[in-house]
Amino acid sequence: MGILARIDDQQRAHRWLAFPFAVYKKFSDDQSGNLAVLITYYAFFSIFPLLIALASVMGFVLHGHPSEYRHVENDALANFPLINKAPLPKQGSALVVVFGVVLAVYSGLGVAKTAQTAWDTVYLVARTDQPGFVPKTLRALRLIVVGGLGLILTTLIAGIPASGKSVGLNLGWVATILGVALAVVLNALLFTTLFRWLTVRPVSFRDALPGGVIAAVSFAVLQTTATAFQTHKLASANATYGSFGSVIVLMSWFYLQSQAMLFAAQVNVVRQYRLWPRALTDAPATEADFRAFEGYAERERYVDEEDVDTSYDRTAATEPPASD
Repeated sequence: MGILARIDDQQRAHRWLAFPFAVYKKFSDDQSGNLAVLITYYAFFSIFPLLIALASVMGFVLHGHPSEYRHVENDALANFPLINKAPLPKQGSALVVVFGVVLAVYSGLGVAKTAQTAWDTVYLVARTDQPGFVPKTLRALRLIVVGGLGLILTTLIAGIPASGKSVGLNLGWVATILGVALAVVLNALLFTTLFRWLTVRPVSFRDALPGGVIAAVSFAVLQTTATAFQTHKLASANATYGSFGSVIVLMSWFYLQSQAMLFAAQVNVVRQYRLWPRALTDAPATEADFRAFEGYAERERYVDEEDVDTSYDRTAATEPPASD
């Protein structure tokens, strides 16, 4: 047996190896990297009208409350790349709020629709079963309202421990840890809910929870990393790159976050439909391979009248029993 064949036998026989490999395999088969690029494109152009609307709303809400204003500006929004560089106005404008909200909703629809297409691809939904324009738009509206407001609320709530210093409770690094932990828990619940809504497949809360936790943890890690990079590294490069450096960081953050979200979705799919172990060589060679390939073929069905039939020579399948 060759080296790859021996490695293949080992990973198929051990779940702790077979499951992550199956997730990677599914991620690659679905070209999830390309799907992440599309989500990044729409997300990048949606953030600016959202900033306009958010800045004006905060100008209304926090007018006359300078301490709360400083808390939101310095603590709650400090975790988001580029947003922490955008000063909030002291006064809001109704016209700017309406204009910003309309633009944010319009551009956000592009993000939500693209994400729905990506999730239906990940969940092997046939093209004919994917929602049409009107249902997809309505589902997208629900996603951006719940997702947008949810992220704002979780960010504000997670900043509560850090606000203790405003009332004389200086908890230091303890407040930071509490804030991050609270954000991860709240975002895990939010992402789990959104993951269920992003596909037309029936997905229970329990089936979506592992991916929601992974997405929340990756969100917190990328927030912290991007903020630290902007604070300590990008500041010294402003003379060379100027604001273009912030744009690069923001686009990279969106792309990495999109990939992490899709990876989390793949974890849910592989787990829910037991798409492991997958063959490293000579695929399809396992029952999970056959199920996955049949799903790939079924996904390309365009009309209800179309029948997709797949068949394989299964004599080559030599799937060893799992040892753990």
